[in-house]
Formats: sequence, structure tokens, C-alpha cells
Amino acid sequence: MIGASPRRKEDRRLLVGAGRFLDDLARASMLHLGVVRSVHAHARLLGIGLAGARGLPGVVAAWSASDLPEIARPMPSAYGGAQKGRPWAQPVLARDLVRYVGEAVAVVVAESPYRLADAMEAVAVEYEPLPPLGPAEEAMQSATRLHPGWPDNVALVARGAVGDVEAGLARADLVVHARLRHPRLAGNAIETRGALAYRDPDGDALVVWSSHQNPYLLRDALAAVLELPVERVRVLMPDVGGAFGPKGSIYPEEMLVAAAALRLGRPVKWVESRREHFVATGHDRAQAHEARIGFAADGTIAALDDAFLADVGAYPAEGDGLTLNTVNHLPGPYRVPHYRNVGTSVVTSKTLNAAYRGAGRPEAVFVMERLVDLGARRLGLDPAEIRRRNLVRPEEMPYGPGLTYKDGVPVAYDPGDFPAAFEQALALLGYDGWRKRQARQAASARRIGVGLACYVQGTGLGPWEGALVRVDPSGKVYVFVGVAGQGQGHATTLAQVAAAELGAALDDVIVTAGDTTLFPFGMGTGGSRVAANAGPAVAGTAREVRRKAARVAAELLECAPEDVRIDGSRAYVAGVPDRVVTLGRLAHAALKSKALRADGEPGLNACTYFYPDTVTWAFGAQAAAVEVDVETCAIRLLAYAVVHDPGRAINPAIVEGQLQGGAAQGIGAGLGEELVYDANGQLLTGSLMDYPIPRADQLPPLTVGLAEHPSAINPLGVKGVGESGAIPGAAAIANAVEDAVADLGVTILEVPVTPARLWVLLDEARRRR
Repeated sequence: MIGASPRRKEDRRLLVGAGRFLDDLARASMLHLGVVRSVHAHARLLGIGLAGARGLPGVVAAWSASDLPEIARPMPSAYGGAQKGRPWAQPVLARDLVRYVGEAVAVVVAESPYRLADAMEAVAVEYEPLPPLGPAEEAMQSATRLHPGWPDNVALVARGAVGDVEAGLARADLVVHARLRHPRLAGNAIETRGALAYRDPDGDALVVWSSHQNPYLLRDALAAVLELPVERVRVLMPDVGGAFGPKGSIYPEEMLVAAAALRLGRPVKWVESRREHFVATGHDRAQAHEARIGFAADGTIAALDDAFLADVGAYPAEGDGLTLNTVNHLPGPYRVPHYRNVGTSVVTSKTLNAAYRGAGRPEAVFVMERLVDLGARRLGLDPAEIRRRNLVRPEEMPYGPGLTYKDGVPVAYDPGDFPAAFEQALALLGYDGWRKRQARQAASARRIGVGLACYVQGTGLGPWEGALVRVDPSGKVYVFVGVAGQGQGHATTLAQVAAAELGAALDDVIVTAGDTTLFPFGMGTGGSRVAANAGPAVAGTAREVRRKAARVAAELLECAPEDVRIDGSRAYVAGVPDRVVTLGRLAHAALKSKALRADGEPGLNACTYFYPDTVTWAFGAQAAAVEVDVETCAIRLLAYAVVHDPGRAINPAIVEGQLQGGAAQGIGAGLGEELVYDANGQLLTGSLMDYPIPRADQLPPLTVGLAEHPSAINPLGVKGVGESGAIPGAAAIANAVEDAVADLGVTILEVPVTPARLWVLLDEARRRR
């Protein structure tokens, strides 16, 4: 089963319209909650007038922070751990001060969404505006402090260093210096966030349904804020229409829905609008870098030095996780003997940060791949050739760049062949053919550019994941895990693992997740970790159940356990395939079987956990060919190739789909997506009219190749893939556009490369000439 691509088990139900997403859920006497949000980026709250809303028909309640003592405790950190850096507190509802446009200041609860909309309009909030904090560079210099007691607006600093950077740069034949900027982005899952809460009618538990990535983190946060025992909080996830990281954070809305349901004694639902999503769900990626890279005359890298500011929004809820990802991933798949990086997280009056697909890695790859291309141009080398001269070689594996990962373990790259995978990407694109076409069109207004980008990715962060596997007397095999899906295909891939290790038919395996009462613990979906953590947990548990099944079968078939074979949900004696016992019959017999006495547990079931020593490291490369019209500045993507090393692909079709979806997001970051704020902290690109995610007609076929080199970190040999496709896209696009117009004096130092931005660069280059 592992390595095959059966059709996804979950798709038929979704394709025929039988999916149940958050807004499909309803309960008798259900109420609807809306959040009144700040219209100022930074202001004192002078008063909140709720009388007008409370007097409208159909309105059940309207509350500010002073009306809800049960939500007085601050929000937990987004990742559920202890705060890092300077102390800060994010309120569930702002009490005295608002720190970004969209921060929650009041809630209204009504009988219908229509009554709710009218009532929210009737809430009157009085503000005293304060100076907003704009980009991180300005916030560093501002006399305004976003959080009390801070000497400046720096939340924390992340560092990494290897060797002697200054000596390395001094010995270099060429030093390239660049200031590079990656924009702020939104995840924009097709389904926005939402929550439904009610008290369990058959008990005293609080039940919360949420369009989320980590039900256990949300359960613990609800218990902490509302001061409830964890065992009295049940979190469930319905079908989730995409997540991409931002849905893995903890937000005030779930706390508010739960508090309202408990206070009013009725079910309460909140569903985020698309406009709310832009200001209320976490952003990511905003970084400004000042970097230097040194090269020897032959193009080999001598040293790399970088310092960057990360705009983390109003509350540094992600701690140092994202900045450390940038620090640890910036050297990439290249041999860099001397390296230094300092990443400074700065708070600003913007929506707080979240870990969006890639989480600090796309910014690192954008900087490194731009520097490599700039060096190649200065040295007169082909961009492909300079990469060939610097990629880590297979004989150097496991390669240690000298850094320590955020789990405290020294970085050591997994087995792989980076040069071969890179050549595979060039071949998939047809690199030489595009170079010939570029030369033919060099004198025309429509120029061709080719861009390359490589990366390594730490995937599968622990510390653990578990699985429970149970064979039912019906013959069905139930797999319970703590990682819930949002479209990744877990119900198929984890079923393949269980089927392969247990010997069950794939159709008999049912994967269940997203309910904190059915499986006790989970670390959640994110960080490209499910296959690398839950996969081995499922495999190990299924093997344990197979061992038990063989002992019970041996008792029934009157043979030794080692002579039992299990395949297709049937057990038989080796060499005698006609003597068969089904898994269902074994499950029934196992309840009374003396063969399991030594295990101290009846039944064909087991629960085990997998603890990886550290992350797996995956390599990938992407290549783009673009057409740039230097008269209209229109940019058209003509071809795109994706290569990734998934270690061992459990389901290659699903892996390819993950890479294609991620690549589309990376391309969007390169060509159009950007959250733009004005000087007053108002979001200017707060709708899909202004924030252009890629359309299907803008994308060519995204050709995918897999370069499999099994990981040494887990017994399945898998490496993560969920985020990988999104990591190098912006860099590949920027390199391709510059490649088309570099001879005109254009240098790309920021993305997205929009027609308007390209026109300015071409105009400035003409003026210089």
C-alpha cells in the first residue's frame, strides 16, 4: 500500500455535497454571535455604547469586556507554550486600549444573522486615537510604545552563527550587499474561521466545534481562559475547508462563543466573514533583510551575513518560532562555511502574526536565492551553474551546517542527492530550451526570463504523535489519531499505512480524528509533521495489533504465531492459504482469547506513541519561465516545474497535489499578493478585489517530480511535504522576472513583482541610463 496512489477515501462524500463544514452545523435554539472590531490601529477606548444594540428586536445580549468577567484572563500564546521575550498580554476583548484595526472590542448575540448585522451597526464606540506603529523599521525608531513597560518595540531576538563571517567576507573576491523585503501575506483558506459552542445536554461538558487545525491546543486554551477542567471541555472539528497554518493559532472568538454559550445556556455560533478574515486571522511573512554574501572568483560561497526585522503585528503570539525558522533555513542547501544572522521581532499596530504555510522559510529562501542570482550575474555565471558549484554533495551527508534547530538538536541534513534533484527540476522545466527561446526574443518587447530557487526544509517537528488502532468484530479497522485534516488526505494516507502494517484491506480501514474525547492527546496539524509523526505512530500501533492478531489466529488455526500471514483482512497459515480466518472473527475471538493473557489486555487494539529524535530535512527546487512585456509591464507565467524529496511518498498522487497547491501560493506571493497598510494603520488590501490570489487561468501546468531518499529519522522514511511547495515560489518568480530585464538595469529587491512595481523599476533604470 505504501507508495501506491489509490483514490482518496474522503473525496466522494465531499464531491456529492455530503461534507459538513462549520457553517453547516446547527442546533435547536441556536444564537448567532458577532464581534465589534476596532476601526483604529492604536487608540484608547473611552466608552462603548451598547444600549442601542440591546434595544433592537431579536438581540439577546451585547457585552463589552467589563460585562464578561469570565474572559478576564489573557489569551494563551499561539503555540500553547510559555511566552518568550518581553512580557505581553492579549485580551480576549480589548478593555482600555486597541492595538490594531480588527481587534475585538465588544460582542453582540442575536436570534438570526440578519438581526445581528443590524445590532452591530448600533454599537457606538468612542476612541482617542494614538500614533500607529507602521513598518517594523519605523516602529524601531518610534517613541510610541505598543506595550507598557517596554523600552522599545522589540519583542525578541533570534540568532544563529557559524565560523568567522567578517574574515570570510574579507577573503571573498566579490561581496554582494542587498536590502530585500518580503511582503505581509494572508492565508485565505477557502473556508474562513468559525465556531459553535454549547453545553452538552447529557452532561456538564462544554462542547466547541471549530474550523481549526489543533483541537487539543484549542481545548487547553478554552480551559485556561474560562478556568474549567480540561476534561470538561470537548473540542470537535467538522470538515475544514483549508487552513494553511493561521487556523492553528488561538484566537479570541472561540473564547467568546464558549463564554456566551455558557452564560446564556443556548448554543452560540460565530462565522467569520471574508473581510473579517483579512483583519482578524493571523498574517505572516513581513520581513526586511539587510544581507551580504561573499563569493570566491569561481562562484563558491565564502560567507553570508544577514540581519532582518520581522513585523509580528500587535502581539508576538508565535514567539521566536518563525524568526528562528528564517535564521536556520537561510543558508539553504548550500555549503556556507561562515554564517551569521540576527532576526529581530518587532511589534506594530497590525493584526498579529500566525504561522502561514512555510512559516519563516519562504522569506529565507527569497533572500538567499536572490543573493545567489545577484552573485551569478556579477561573476558572469549561469544561475544554474553557480548553484551546482555550491550545493551540498550526496557524499557529504548527513551534512551539518553548524546550526542548532529550535528543538535544541544540531541540524543534520537527511540523506539526499541535492544536485541530482536540482538537475531533475531543470529537465522538467526544459531549461536549455527556455534559454534558447530567451536568446531569440531578446530584442523584442516580450522578453523571456528563467528563475530558479532551491531550499531545504526542516519538517516533522515533534515532540510526539500517537495512534490507537482497533479491529472491530465487523472486520472494520478503526484508527484514531490526534492530527485532524483540512484537506490533506489524512484519511487515505494514514489508512494506507495501517493497512500495510496490519494486513488489512484498505476499504476496511477508517481513520478518525478531530474529537478530543476519542483520542486523548495530539500536537496538531502543522509544520509538515503528520506523515513524519502520526505516520510512524500508526505504523507501530498497527504492527502491535498485527502481532496480537497473529497470536489469536495461531490459537484458532492450531499453528505457531510466526506461521500466520495476514493479508487483505484475512489470516491464514503460511503455505496453506485455504485455512482462513477473517480479522473480524479474530477481533471477536480476541475478547476471550487466552493467547493475549500475557499482554494483560483483551481485544485487537493498541495505542502507541512515536517520539522522533528531531526533524527530517527535505530538499526541493522550483523553476519558472516567464514572459515580460517591457511596454505594458505585464508578466505571464509560461512554465513551472517542482521537484521535492518526500523521503518515501506514502501516496505519490497526494504528495504531488500538495506540492502543486503550495506552488500556487508561492507564485501568488511572487506575482500579486500583499497586505498593504497605510500610514494610519488601515488595511488597504482587505478584500479579494485588492488581494489577488492566483486564478486558474493565470497558472500553467505545474509539473511535479519526486526525488525520493528515505529519511533516517523515522521508520517509514518519510519527510514532510505539506508546506514545501509554498517555500521557493516567490524567489523563483523574482529571479525569473529579473532575468528577463536585468540587461535594462533592473534589480528585483522585493515581491510581489506587480506590473506597477515593474514599471517603476524600468522607469528608474531608464532615468539612470
